[in-house]
Amino acid sequence: MYQEKRRTPRIVFIAVAEITDQESGGQLTGRVSELSAYGCYVDILNTLPAPRTVTIKIFAGSECFEATANVIYAHQSLGMGLVFQEISLQSGNLLRHWLVKAIST
Repeated sequence: MYQEKRRTPRIVFIAVAEITDQESGGQLTGRVSELSAYGCYVDILNTLPAPRTVTIKIFAGSECFEATANVIYAHQSLGMGLVFQEISLQSGNLLRHWLVKAIST
């Protein structure tokens, strides 16, 4: 049986995602369904091919996380996995806060 090997577990986390394709400048809107310290999975009908560099903004409540990320895989018409590349200190702190909060609830 196939077993995934991940650096950290994925946490169920539902939030709005705005993705900007750095190659074309096009914007997509989707829903984050899983989050980890290193990336996320975005439910989205119009996926981008891997590898592709994007900017992702994740909106939860009044907070906004922003990072540069790479598409590492895509399930056409379902969603795509992103790995975070560049995260500001402020966004990194917010990400850690969200993960701790999600684990403790």
